[in-house]
Amino acid sequence: MIRLIIADDHAIVRGGLKQLFALSTDITVVGEAENSQQLLSFLDENSVDLVLLDLTMPDLGGVEMISRIRGQYPALPILILSMHNELQIVSRALKTGANGYLTKDNDPETLLIAIRRVASDGRFIDPKLAEKMVFEFESSEPSKPHEKLSEREFQILQLLAKGQSLNDIGRDLAISNKTVSTYKARLFEKLHISNNAELIRYYDAHRLNM
Repeated sequence: MIRLIIADDHAIVRGGLKQLFALSTDITVVGEAENSQQLLSFLDENSVDLVLLDLTMPDLGGVEMISRIRGQYPALPILILSMHNELQIVSRALKTGANGYLTKDNDPETLLIAIRRVASDGRFIDPKLAEKMVFEFESSEPSKPHEKLSEREFQILQLLAKGQSLNDIGRDLAISNKTVSTYKARLFEKLHISNNAELIRYYDAHRLNM
């Protein structure tokens, strides 16, 4: 039996998914979370076989949430179920540690297949997205500046865009203020920006709040 938690801020989505899984003989929902704090608290106190995670959570960005889960539970399978099909978002989620990615416009059977594969230590990428990623890889189109950021630089970009101070970021990530400043300088250089206002505009323009 695959024991999973549904992390999605929409009650209707969680309800529909529970109805679907109730028809399955090998998948059971052991928990729900409507925000990142509820998800992390549940994982601290319960054992699950898979996290079914929406990228658009109200408190933490999806990529940051994946990073938190992966840091605390390195072997826990994470399957993203999202409305977003932008390749940069998909790629960032997978690079950060998600084991699979599926968009919400897929049919229920595809979701069940994805859950079973990811729970069995496999990987699953939405077939439509996989095809797009292949063609994107073969394209000569230059990458966007933020795609050149390291995972830590991208994480700090997210926190700065949300208004956190260097002190707050250093505390949350358990690194010194000097180290945060170094990462900030690097990402400013890579994004060709010079201040926080430009950072926020860039962040919003490229829809990086996932």
